[in-house]
Amino acid sequence: MTTTGPGRTQSTRDHGETTVGTGVTTARTRIVGGRTGLSADLVVGTVRAGTALGRAVRRAWDAASTVITPLGWTVIVVAPLALAVGYVLGWSELIVAGTMGIALTLVAVAYLIGRIRLRFRLVPPPVRVAVGDPAEARLVVDNPTARRSFGTVVDLPVGERILPIAVPGVPPGGRVEPTIALPTDRRGRLTVGPVRTVRADPVGIVRREHQWADAAQFIVHPATIDVPSTSTGLIRDLEGQPTRDLTTSDLAFHALREYRAGDDRRHIHWKSSAKTGTFMVRQFEQTRRSTMLLVLSIASVDFGSDAEFELAVSAAGSLGARAIRDARDLSVFVSAITPEFAKRAVVAVRPLPTLTPNRLLDELAVVEHGPAALGLVDAARLAADAVSGVSVAMLVVGSTVAPRRLRTAAAAFPAAVEVLVVQCDPTVVPGRRRLAGITVVTIGSLGDLRRAMRGADDA
Repeated sequence: MTTTGPGRTQSTRDHGETTVGTGVTTARTRIVGGRTGLSADLVVGTVRAGTALGRAVRRAWDAASTVITPLGWTVIVVAPLALAVGYVLGWSELIVAGTMGIALTLVAVAYLIGRIRLRFRLVPPPVRVAVGDPAEARLVVDNPTARRSFGTVVDLPVGERILPIAVPGVPPGGRVEPTIALPTDRRGRLTVGPVRTVRADPVGIVRREHQWADAAQFIVHPATIDVPSTSTGLIRDLEGQPTRDLTTSDLAFHALREYRAGDDRRHIHWKSSAKTGTFMVRQFEQTRRSTMLLVLSIASVDFGSDAEFELAVSAAGSLGARAIRDARDLSVFVSAITPEFAKRAVVAVRPLPTLTPNRLLDELAVVEHGPAALGLVDAARLAADAVSGVSVAMLVVGSTVAPRRLRTAAAAFPAAVEVLVVQCDPTVVPGRRRLAGITVVTIGSLGDLRRAMRGADDA
């Protein structure tokens, strides 16, 4: 053995072969070590052939697993077994059953021969629609071949549903564009697609799916109604008259007064000062932007049914969207939900975006009530602590919230804050009443909300 460099040794075998050791372990060294010769090569070749065969078997198994259904596996296993046992025991019934199973398997495989040469492209619906509004997607089907295609059926997943779409025959080089009516009976964020073609036998032994177009999403907003502006009607009545506080710097001009030490010289009115011979400064009315707080309870205990909760979500969306369009300072909160396996309860509220009405409705589209959410009292208290300068607080709840809990929730706000409770109950006569200093509006539909928010004149 001779040394040829750092980390390398060169060794000479009796048969004249030279190997270089670098400390690298290969599959060959793990199998036969440093041995060479015909026997070592046979061992390595056998292992390589076995590895290649195993990979081929795994690929075949993976391919078969995606095609053969559980019923198919049952038939494949039971049919040969029944045929063999029938011949051994002489039972003609088992022979017939085994023969039929094998025949069905061969027929089912024939259904997989060939492939669909059509090209599919999904044109998604509008990004946002409201509950009950029509929404349509379009499926563009092209036939690039020189032969007319037969009619086929494709599957289109929409949320948790699967819609079968009948595609007619397409002429050579032609195109068809069937429209698909999408379900909008329930708010939420839905995924449309991808389009799938399915080849399967009538019995259900084999099934092969192929995905064509990419999936798309669209949002079904809760139903909303155009309520009166927050600058008029009940909200304005609750806020009362604007203040007449005066300040030396604002937008609304009020009057002139004599200059006093400490006044900003930029507010001196020079023409009036020249006429009177005394420095006069401008005086302004103080501008105050009122802040609205909207709290939606999502605790299951606060609602008597799913219909009440859906009405509450729609009412919150209508009030919030109106306030955003009126450029009001608005904060919207819902209760945080404690995860199912959390060690302790999550005592928090979750703010919803109020930049635009669509952003708010996007979040309300996926809000769900649950037993692990905070109730109205805790949600109101946490929301009151999170926002300062609130002038009107609106609490949206269901019919199961007793007056005592309403009073407790309203007590979380300062005395100067007007609290408006919107209680959703489709089973009672809508109306408005005062309860220990808070206004309680009971609605059974969105139309009742519009009438209630018009103000005292309609009461």
